[in-house]
Amino acid sequence: MLGLKLPTDPRWVNIVEKNIDEILTDHAYCEQKAASTAISLIVSFPEYTELVTEMVALSREEMGHFKMVHDLILQRGNTLGRDRKDDYVIELIKFFPKGGSRTTQLVHRLLYAGLIEARSCERFRLLSEELEDKKLADFYHKLMISEAGHYTMFLKFARKYGELEEVNKKWDSLLEYEAQIMKDLGTKESIHG
Repeated sequence: MLGLKLPTDPRWVNIVEKNIDEILTDHAYCEQKAASTAISLIVSFPEYTELVTEMVALSREEMGHFKMVHDLILQRGNTLGRDRKDDYVIELIKFFPKGGSRTTQLVHRLLYAGLIEARSCERFRLLSEELEDKKLADFYHKLMISEAGHYTMFLKFARKYGELEEVNKKWDSLLEYEAQIMKDLGTKESIHG
């Protein structure tokens, strides 16, 4: 369903289980960044009314997820750690050239967002199936469902605002590029890395 060209190595879950607190901090910031992305799309493209409406809802949902992860961190007797760079996203956003028309910029941002949500969904599915901590596994199962909806929404908008055949070609190329990035990731205690 997600179209990812390279699945996450299941051994990544072993890294997660040894570093749950680090993963939860990284996850909390991923949710916050997702909310920020939604707000940024509103600010950058206010004339796209349907997109703005969906991004308002998405920003609320993502901040709700941030709160859920933060609450889980507190329940575990910890505090939210500091944010750190996301090597996955840094590499991913190098794919499309800068510039172009406003529509092109919008489509590229939507495709990036869709792919980040797809990879998050795939990782959450893995966590929901493989974590020994059943409470955490259930938590990630619920979030996995939500992420799948976000992924499809971003793709739907990219295909709506861009030329369908061109968008599909860009999406396929981006998926291939992302698979190359993933070959060097999956060894850190982070959601995407």
